[in-house]
Amino acid sequence: MRQVRPASLRTPWWSWLASERHLLAWALLMLVVAPCRSASAESALTPLLKPLDLVGYASRTAPPHFSGSTIDTRRVSMKDLRGKVVLMNFWASWCAECRPEMPVLERLHRELAPHGFAVIGVNAREESAAVRRYASELGLTFPLILDPDGKIKALYGVVGIPTTFLVGRDGRAVAFGVGPREWASPPARVLIQALLAEPAPRSGAP
Repeated sequence: MRQVRPASLRTPWWSWLASERHLLAWALLMLVVAPCRSASAESALTPLLKPLDLVGYASRTAPPHFSGSTIDTRRVSMKDLRGKVVLMNFWASWCAECRPEMPVLERLHRELAPHGFAVIGVNAREESAAVRRYASELGLTFPLILDPDGKIKALYGVVGIPTTFLVGRDGRAVAFGVGPREWASPPARVLIQALLAEPAPRSGAP
């Protein structure tokens, strides 16, 4: 897999709401019928990225490897998350656009973690005490990784926040978006469920 770095755009998603169920059914059918290759999965997912104005990655693109400590001193790495669908959100407590996303991401974490969905927050250059206060205020329980020197942010080419990356169960980079998104919206739910429907990699698979 090769690694690339992002850029972004923005379009309305509400025109897709009426066809949500048909779109999900079509996407799941494509994932079942298509050969078990990442390129096939990507072609089935491409129409699902448009309502959220997410930018998709080329076939077999790998996200940069990272390892970081959370506010409760746990170590989290991309390698450890393989087999899960990962939503990785770069944020800061001073970011006004980040704040409305956080309770939505918390709800997704509580609802979908048992099904293999991992929400990871990467804080941009703030002290651990400030991050803990923010998490306590908003009742956040998903992992919040500290990035005080900005190394993870730089590794992912993040130039504005919030920026969010989606990674498939097989460890491939699926898409990213710069700026806030409606993660509780029907189009987002359709995309997440389609990613969760993909098979997890076999043990020992590359």
